[in-house]
Amino acid sequence: MKKFTFKGVLDGFRSSVQAAPRGTEQEIQETLRPDHFQIKKTFRHGFPFSPTALAWDPIQKLLAIGDKGGNLRILGGPGVDAHVRHESCEAVLHARFLINEGALVTATADDQLHLWTFRQKSPQRLHSLKFQRERITCLHLPLASKWIHVGTERGNVHVVNIETFALSGYVINWNKAIEVTRPNHPGAVVEICDNPLDASKLLIAFETGLVVVWDLRARAAEWRGALGSGAPGEGVRAAAWQHDGKLMTAHVDGALATWSTRAARPVSWSYPHAKANKEGKLEPCKPILRLEWKTSRTGNDIMKTIQNLGDTVQNMIEEDTQTDLDCSDESLVIFSGGLPTDKAGRTHSITVLNGKSTTVLEMEHSVVDFVTLCETPHTADYQEPYAIVVLLQNDLVVIDLQSPGYPCFENPYPMDIHESPVTCCSYFADCPSDLIPAFYSVGRQGNKKATGFSEKLWPINGGEWAPASCSYSEIILTGHADGSVKFWDASAGTLQILYKLKCSKVFERRSSGSVCYEEESPLAIQQAALCAESRRLGVALPHGHVVLFKFRKNETHGETQVIEIPMITDSLEEEGSPEAEGGRSMSFSRAGDAGEGESRRSGVWSGGGGGGAWVRVRGADGTGGARRAPGFQPALVALQQGAPHPVTTLTINSSYGLMAWGGERGVVVVDISRRVLVAALAPAALYHPPDAWPHARHHRHNDRQRSPSLDQLEESARGPSPASPAEPAAPDEPAPDDKPKLDSRRKSTSWKTFNLKRQLSKVDLKFKAAFTAPTEANNAEEAPPERGNSQFYCETGTGERVEPPVEPADSADSDSPKAEDEASPGTRSAVASPLRVCSDVFERMHRELQDKRGPDVYDRMHRELQERWQAQDAAGAGAGAGEAPPRPDSLPLGSAPARPPRARGKREERLLSVPNIPSRGEARRRAAAPQGSLAGSLMRRFRHLVARACCRREPAAPRADKLDSSFSRSRSSSMSSLENISQEGIQCLAFADSYTKKSDPTTLLPTLWIGTTLGSVLTMMINLPEADLRHTQPVVVSTSGGPIFRLKGSILTMSFLDCNGALIPYSYESWKDDSKDVRERRERTPTKQSSSSSGSRMSPTPGTDAAGDRQFVVVASEKQARVVALPSQNCVYRQQIVDTDFVVKAETVSLKDSVCLVNYLSTGHLVAYSLPSLRPLVDVDFLPLSELSFQTQSKQRGIVDPMLSIWGQQLIVNEDTDQIAKTFCFSNRGHGLFLASPTEIQKFTIDAEFCQQLNEMLGELFLPRDMPEPPKESFFRGLFGGGARPLDREELFGESSGKPSRAVAKHIPGGSAQLDQLGARASTAASEVARAHMLVVERGDKLSQLEERTERMHSQAAEFSSSAHQLMLKYKDKKWYQL
Repeated sequence: MKKFTFKGVLDGFRSSVQAAPRGTEQEIQETLRPDHFQIKKTFRHGFPFSPTALAWDPIQKLLAIGDKGGNLRILGGPGVDAHVRHESCEAVLHARFLINEGALVTATADDQLHLWTFRQKSPQRLHSLKFQRERITCLHLPLASKWIHVGTERGNVHVVNIETFALSGYVINWNKAIEVTRPNHPGAVVEICDNPLDASKLLIAFETGLVVVWDLRARAAEWRGALGSGAPGEGVRAAAWQHDGKLMTAHVDGALATWSTRAARPVSWSYPHAKANKEGKLEPCKPILRLEWKTSRTGNDIMKTIQNLGDTVQNMIEEDTQTDLDCSDESLVIFSGGLPTDKAGRTHSITVLNGKSTTVLEMEHSVVDFVTLCETPHTADYQEPYAIVVLLQNDLVVIDLQSPGYPCFENPYPMDIHESPVTCCSYFADCPSDLIPAFYSVGRQGNKKATGFSEKLWPINGGEWAPASCSYSEIILTGHADGSVKFWDASAGTLQILYKLKCSKVFERRSSGSVCYEEESPLAIQQAALCAESRRLGVALPHGHVVLFKFRKNETHGETQVIEIPMITDSLEEEGSPEAEGGRSMSFSRAGDAGEGESRRSGVWSGGGGGGAWVRVRGADGTGGARRAPGFQPALVALQQGAPHPVTTLTINSSYGLMAWGGERGVVVVDISRRVLVAALAPAALYHPPDAWPHARHHRHNDRQRSPSLDQLEESARGPSPASPAEPAAPDEPAPDDKPKLDSRRKSTSWKTFNLKRQLSKVDLKFKAAFTAPTEANNAEEAPPERGNSQFYCETGTGERVEPPVEPADSADSDSPKAEDEASPGTRSAVASPLRVCSDVFERMHRELQDKRGPDVYDRMHRELQERWQAQDAAGAGAGAGEAPPRPDSLPLGSAPARPPRARGKREERLLSVPNIPSRGEARRRAAAPQGSLAGSLMRRFRHLVARACCRREPAAPRADKLDSSFSRSRSSSMSSLENISQEGIQCLAFADSYTKKSDPTTLLPTLWIGTTLGSVLTMMINLPEADLRHTQPVVVSTSGGPIFRLKGSILTMSFLDCNGALIPYSYESWKDDSKDVRERRERTPTKQSSSSSGSRMSPTPGTDAAGDRQFVVVASEKQARVVALPSQNCVYRQQIVDTDFVVKAETVSLKDSVCLVNYLSTGHLVAYSLPSLRPLVDVDFLPLSELSFQTQSKQRGIVDPMLSIWGQQLIVNEDTDQIAKTFCFSNRGHGLFLASPTEIQKFTIDAEFCQQLNEMLGELFLPRDMPEPPKESFFRGLFGGGARPLDREELFGESSGKPSRAVAKHIPGGSAQLDQLGARASTAASEVARAHMLVVERGDKLSQLEERTERMHSQAAEFSSSAHQLMLKYKDKKWYQL
């Protein structure tokens, strides 16, 4: 046998990192080039997250919404949806449209004004103005004005020119607006609006309750109004004009005040929602935050009076009376808030006061803002309101004011994505064409027509969008926290709901009277796998339950098959529960034998909290079944037994009839055709042949054992070790025939035959147990008889029992560094462990490696270890010949506490076979001793992990990639993930027909490829029965006995290429309706080559190239990417994607009849590599990871412990990246999407050709439309001096107003200002050309109408001429007296 040395390990590493030979001699032609890539965000769908501002353009019929992240959405009709974002990412506090001008002004939280233009399809920023000394509190932009008024926190009002975005010298200072006698500051400006009858009169409302009408021409205050008492409730929050010049203000105490500019006191004062209590006082109310006052006509009674006047007067004033003297007008006062403070459940509402009637419209969420939609934008006329747009915190509601009862409009936008929080996403581009109609059909059957909505059309219908023809279909699948799965049609840039599946209908969740712990979202969708061709859907739930759905068009009635998945474990001291040996069951409720039997019959899962909560599978076997609605119907439910097993990956192969999933505990394979469990293996079991699996030993020993470790397999070759000695009174006392075995077990082991590799493997496995919190099952496990390499002996003269100490797991195991440091000499082993002897050598090696003192560190450490072990062996031999204390034959263990005999008895019987377990007195001394710090524990664990990574090698795969296992980023969502850093879990699964065996390079085998969190790639061969026997014969699986290769970091994706570099599609079974009896057959998706040529490539004849490679497997991890040739398993290409960062998401996608590997990195970059050569194609800074970590920001604020703050950032980021990976998707044709916010989905593309076509798919935002004419001045108003008066703002605010102060604000030009200006000019020119074209068309229409009128007049003239001629002929010869 070859001697195991550190030098040999390093030589193996060095030889394996060299470039491996190519398995194929021919060079594969790759067609992708860097110019084929252009990364761009395309479409954004959903509701803006945390909205803050609202704006409305009454002419263009467009709505703008700003949110706290600096995003701005402009919404119009179907397909008209634009998204832009401020560079500062600050909250949008205010937004105002330049009505019918194609521009928008926004104010952000960093006190900047921004001017946006949307005359083109994608809005662009033109200018910005930064206020340096004052904070912006409100904006006012008069109609058809180029000057915007800006109110500030200091009480001043500035004027900004829209065209130049420069300040005017005209400033309204607060000290000039208030009375001279006012003793205090009026506060911030909360409202600015101009008088509808006189544009030179500007209303300014201050926070403290002062209301001022400022005369712009006179530059002085014309009128001031205040309540006068100075109470806090007098504060003003909103103000509004009526079209006839009346004024109304809304106050903090819920009051509405109506003012006349002739008096300083309000004309009327009312509390709309306050009621008098028993004492006669009004109830306190909440503030009114927003107020609007609109009017409309209801009749023309004044015309009855006008009819009595003369015809001349009537003709003169008829038009004026119709517009200005209608005495039967209807006034609408609309406001938000103002409800009594004790009405906690009715705080969100909109109130409409219509005359004497009051209507309260309750809202589900808090009201952010609202705007009233009117027929005309002119405030001096009757506005004729017809709808209210209410922006809520989580919804957008439009209320119909013209229908009885004020019903809501049905929202056509997909704004209910966040109806339940999104937990995972899947994106299918170029899916089967018949999938969307099928989903829409069943979705329409299940959705009942909504009632209570307005019958009128959606009023926000601005812009124009022509649906672009798309040659392929796109489907987005979203999983939600309430257990629902939604299917969306994402074709042609739109998003429409197709079908909604509710997993809650599969279960019946009930709870008994006892209070118990229940999961917050017990049915949240963790993973979803859809086989689009066979229409099978698999979903994974939080506890580890997996549900398989099958699509059917018609309603059915049947039973749901339920199988039970046993708890998977690979701990050192675990054993299976004997209750699980009763065969397959539909339940794992442990309430008792009777309850268990009932649960097995009815498909019940009892919650793991030990309380009364339980879940029953509706329609399980033996219950008579249940009715199933059309669509996805449950076909199989796999209930996870025992502790939760979160699923990290899920895959379905309908051709094999198998479904597999994996997580932290292991991998599960289920036969979905026969509805049986095929395998449930821990990661450690995948490294060994099938005869060493736990279930194999279960059948061999008739009891359940843990998964084997490396040292157990080696020891089993020498034969089983004897059982551990036990107390004579113990119930499990060994037979007398076993006494020689007990004595032989206590013989010391010679260090000459010491196997360092085996001992380090033990250290690896023991660290997993030592740094993992033990469960009840762990404490009850029976150690296998193979363990017994060292013993611990202790005399308990005081009668003290020797039993496991009650301590945390990191201090209970004597093999942990902390236990080694604190163990007293009296409790140490008579023969010291070799690992304790060499611990300082490992520590010194670690320091020298860090300091880089020399290249021969490993050689020197190996020589020193050999010398120490030889000296230890000589010292042990001398001690044995000298005065060594006799070792007792047995140690009294005492009675155990009141625990199940199965658990405690076997646990105590095992004590003497475990090295250096301290006594209870030692446990007390350890508990009293100060605990080590977290950093110290981590450093000690790191030294042992480095030693293990340098020394441990697997015999099954002598490849260089094992060196990469030193990196393993924690993917646990708990704060204890630092303690489980060495635990291996399943991260990626892929079914494929592959050439796995080197010994048989011509056989294509169905295989399950398994990627782990430590970077190992393993295979599981699948032996499928013949098609005729598929439903009767079982599926047999077997492992390869070790990893094929290993990369750094967790495995993220695995895909397969043929020998020409084309992507090998997955096999599938075509969907067919159950009503049709058609024989099942396997099919494959087409590739760019024909099926016959593909078949010749995949399975060449043995005479041509029987020994050559036929496949490439592409594997990407969090650090690296590899292309390995099969069946030779040679690494032909490799790429180090990142060094210090990690890959969040990786996927092999098809693009332009070729394939590439696309990665999203933690740095925010998006990188792509060609395949199979892994040549870099593009590397673009795409999206910062912090923008996707929605939970990180809130959790960072909650970190208080300084020790946690050291690791908190990385832990929280790691936790969030798991969720980001679930909602970040790549798909075919270079498409992708991610969850931009908890309520929005953002699509993007990497295809340059699609980017060129994108502009055609976008909707047109701005359309040239005529501005409605202002109301004509009334004859009587003009006669008596009333009516609106024009204002020359250019004269007031222009250069004649003086120069502004440079310290107030700073102008910031837009990005690429010249290009923006050119673009704006070009867009303006284009709009002018379009306007001119429209005018020409209108002129042509008028000319054609004129021509028609001319022809009609000509024909009428001809008819008149003929009639006159006939009349002339009739009376030509008659005398006058004959007429």
